[in-house]
Amino acid sequence: MSRAKQIRGVFGLAGSVGSAASAFSTVRSAKDKKDTLVLVNAGASAVAAATGVLLAVRRLRKGGDK
Repeated sequence: MSRAKQIRGVFGLAGSVGSAASAFSTVRSAKDKKDTLVLVNAGASAVAAATGVLLAVRRLRKGGDK
């Protein structure tokens, strides 16, 4: 795997982790305010962020072939 692809993978992973942190913070805030719509939106964002983390990890482990 080339160095550039590794760096892109690490940035992708960092971005996904940041998104996950933001989503979980929003979940906490929505629970406190009892706002169901914001809670559902934050849950969907958390799922998308988790998928991004998994894809980035797979890319880093497999060498970016996929």
